Amino acid sequence: MKFSEQWLREWVNPEISTQELVDKLTMAGLEVDGFEYLGDNFSGVVVGEISEAEQHPDADKLQVCTVNVGDASDEPLQIICGAPNARKGLKVAVAMIGAVLPGDFKIKKAKLRGVHSFGMLCSETELKIGEDSDGIMELPSDAPLGTDLKALLNLDDHVIEVDLTPNRGDCLGIRGIAREVGVLTQQDVTEVTPKSITGEVSDELDIKLSAPKACPRYLGRVIKGINPEATTPQWMVQRIERSGVRSIDPVVDVTNYVLLEMGHPMHAFDLAKIDGAIDVRMAKKDEKLTLLDGQEVELTEDTLMIADNSKPLAIAGVMGGEHSGVTTETQDIFLESAYFDAIAVAGKARQYGLHTDASHRYERGVDYKLQRTAMERATELLLDIVGGKPGNIIEAVDKDEMPSNGHLTLRRDRIKRVVGVSFSDEQVEDILTRLGLGLNANDEGWDVAVPSFRFDIDNEESLIEELVRVYGYNKLPIRKPQGEMAMFMQNENRVFKNLLRDLMVNRGYQEAITYSFVEPKLQAVLEPAQKPLPLMNPISSEMGVMRTNLLPGLVQAAQFNINRQQSRIRFFEMGLRFETSADELQQIPTIAGLVAGRRYIESWSGDGRKVDFYDVKGDIEALLNATKFRFDFVPSDKSILHPGQSADILRDGKKIGYLGKLHPEIQQKVDLDLDTFVFELDLEALSERKLPEFKPLMKFPSIRRDLAVIVDENVKGGELIDFIVKIGGNLLTDAFIFDIYKGEHLEKGKKSIALGMTLRHPDKTLEDAEINSVVDKVVSGLAEEYQAVLRN
Repeated sequence: MKFSEQWLREWVNPEISTQELVDKLTMAGLEVDGFEYLGDNFSGVVVGEISEAEQHPDADKLQVCTVNVGDASDEPLQIICGAPNARKGLKVAVAMIGAVLPGDFKIKKAKLRGVHSFGMLCSETELKIGEDSDGIMELPSDAPLGTDLKALLNLDDHVIEVDLTPNRGDCLGIRGIAREVGVLTQQDVTEVTPKSITGEVSDELDIKLSAPKACPRYLGRVIKGINPEATTPQWMVQRIERSGVRSIDPVVDVTNYVLLEMGHPMHAFDLAKIDGAIDVRMAKKDEKLTLLDGQEVELTEDTLMIADNSKPLAIAGVMGGEHSGVTTETQDIFLESAYFDAIAVAGKARQYGLHTDASHRYERGVDYKLQRTAMERATELLLDIVGGKPGNIIEAVDKDEMPSNGHLTLRRDRIKRVVGVSFSDEQVEDILTRLGLGLNANDEGWDVAVPSFRFDIDNEESLIEELVRVYGYNKLPIRKPQGEMAMFMQNENRVFKNLLRDLMVNRGYQEAITYSFVEPKLQAVLEPAQKPLPLMNPISSEMGVMRTNLLPGLVQAAQFNINRQQSRIRFFEMGLRFETSADELQQIPTIAGLVAGRRYIESWSGDGRKVDFYDVKGDIEALLNATKFRFDFVPSDKSILHPGQSADILRDGKKIGYLGKLHPEIQQKVDLDLDTFVFELDLEALSERKLPEFKPLMKFPSIRRDLAVIVDENVKGGELIDFIVKIGGNLLTDAFIFDIYKGEHLEKGKKSIALGMTLRHPDKTLEDAEINSVVDKVVSGLAEEYQAVLRN
């Protein structure tokens, strides 16, 4: 926010320099980005009057002007000027010989096409005090000759720019800044108190609050018979333009002035363009509105509108409509002052590609008791500038939906605990009272009543922050931090995320970090069975829902890299996915990955093969092995994965993830040119590991026996191993598959599985009879359970 220092000092004028003022504001949390002295731009420029303007004898576009500068020169000056608006009788800005203009440009005696010129007639852009470059400055006809232009234009002023945090919406006006300066410097603030204006006309509009939660209070006033040819006074133009707001016309300038002064947005409608009553409602489906900037927008049903009986008039808290705006032909106006809920207005300007001074303030919150004061102030100014006859203030309010003053408790002990130092009762009461808070002392501290303009103070810590920042952070004593270093229990079986990260990086993956907000269409493609949670105020339409899996971000990262000729992609990400169950949002920690392209980095010794299902399965098994628990892979029916090249991952029969190749249709929809494999695992299932148990070293040798059995080809190898371990007894220490064969010499529908078994006794060397007993038990069990036949 920018503001004029002169304007601020009319409200509160401490005896400190500009630098000291901005330092105090910055140290109090209202960071000053910078300040600029307006009088630094130029020197030696005075008011003059063109007494004669004749054509240059040798240049069609130049004029030889005789300029009278009063007492600033003994005689009129001859100045060559090429501006089209240079004419006899015009008061102008004259840079005398020796004057210095912006850019360290010094004015000297010159000769143009053989004619001497003793000075320069200046435009606004040449002096850097405006944007008009079409001609020289035209000063008021009553401007005294010879007057220094700085004094005439009141340029002995600083423009201060404050970078406010979002919680300090109360300081988005001179009134709020002055209140802060008064507290910091212990100076009284001269409040602008508008007088209550009695209505002179009976014209009123009915006001209906159809969305009271979003707009619980709306005030309006009719002013009839304004002068459309009136001009904004120079003092007001200077103040609003120094605040970064362009002067438009008197009515708009007044509403902008009140916004900058009080921090409360207002709007004026052309009364003749309003059909019947005012209705504050939500937009209807397919409703459209052409805004003041000429842009036509299609309104969404969650947009709060100001409407009449037949059409929308404005987007509440953002911008008015072009049709109902005030023009040079407007005779009667309807003035609006309303309280809009910050949540209802938040994000609406960005949704329509806008950012306005009104939306900037409403999104951060406005004083919910300021509407009538702002209305009276605007009326007072309008009557002085454009005249007219006012009506009475019309007010519609839903008291049940209006905010109320907050009441908090502040404890002495809590202050010392948070800050580390004690404040005396007198200090606390002085600071908080000057901030406008009401205090009642009790045994433990104070009961505090929060005023309506400090909507950011909502807990005890906020009160303590106010104490410290007004007292001065730089005044707090410097102490070395102290703390007890206590040992805490840490489970040995915990698996840290960094271990999993290192495993993935060591296997050639790169970690990706993507947004939790994703495009709704992409999310629907990659997780059609799960409905995502939509965001109330998305950053953009491409980030409209919370992700239900981590694939959208990884897919977009892969697209980005493939489009840049990357032929080998390995990404993984750790993050949250969001699922709704019984109207409750669940945030599930997840690790996901995406693999595409070559198996190895391209080189002269590489085989150039593409990654396949088993490559990705091996990477996942490396993750799973970190836990030392048993996991099973079973065929998956997930619709986004390729049948036959996908699997669900189970632990104790519960699904904890999946892996597989993207289905060709899905791959085409997400525009990936390379065959792509993906996986996703719940991090909770990988967060603990089975601790190793010590066993004495075996003193006796192990014995291996191999079997080859013929079974139906739909029998799973993992089932055979589980069965062998189950019936093998204590002597069987390991069982594994080392070969699978299909083809000649086997019946159709059959396969041969070669099994290895390791046997060992802890206390002796095994005898053949014991070994054969175990092998026979396994063979007979496989025959009975799976109709397995030994292969010769």
